[in-house]
Amino acid sequence: MLPKAHPSPSTELGSSFRVAPWDPLLHVCWESFALQWVPHTPSCPHGCPISPLWVARSGFSPSWLLFQDGPNRTGTTRALDCGAGIGRITKRLLLPLFKTVDMVDVTEDFLTKAKSYLGEEGRRVRNYFCCGLQDFSPEPNSYDVIWIQWVIGHLTDNHLSDFLKRCRAGLRPNGIVVIKDNMAQEGVIMDDVDSSVCRDLDVVRKIIRRAGLHLLAEERQENFPDEIYHVYTFAMR
Repeated sequence: MLPKAHPSPSTELGSSFRVAPWDPLLHVCWESFALQWVPHTPSCPHGCPISPLWVARSGFSPSWLLFQDGPNRTGTTRALDCGAGIGRITKRLLLPLFKTVDMVDVTEDFLTKAKSYLGEEGRRVRNYFCCGLQDFSPEPNSYDVIWIQWVIGHLTDNHLSDFLKRCRAGLRPNGIVVIKDNMAQEGVIMDDVDSSVCRDLDVVRKIIRRAGLHLLAEERQENFPDEIYHVYTFAMR
């Protein structure tokens, strides 16, 4: 579920990633931000109307977390891409940063296409899990980063909370869970086209707390058109 125009808020349903400016891998993260404009279809890996260079110049000011020094530094051994599709995040963001990556997606055809889309670097993808996140359990104590992007809208509140609990168990020491997704301005909004939901910040924060995770950082992506949902990134452990 990519950024989309937001309808009027409804409550019928009830309830950036950034790195330090001195890091040589900064350009990888800049490029990854362009991926949010790629139509989420298996046949269009390069359908991006905005270049990575534009994204880099659009107010993306680098800082935090993954590349901090010190005893709490997050490792770069293994990452998990949740709702991975054909592997755009894996290819452009995770493989350049981590030694190995696992991918999980509910659509087997996407994972099959990922093996060719990822090219030679795909040899560092250890596992292609075909499973819905509501049923998926990350291997305990295995991942430095679990990356969940534009997929939480397809999970119920209970499924999302339970999945995040399992993600917490799947983290290595100093590991983090990252969620990047659209946020409604108020309440919970259902998309009649794909039956997904878009939650507001308070609802997402409550689900994170219910899962027993501590929010380390929260950031709104700047310089997006006003006509689409706000996009937020959360880091937690």
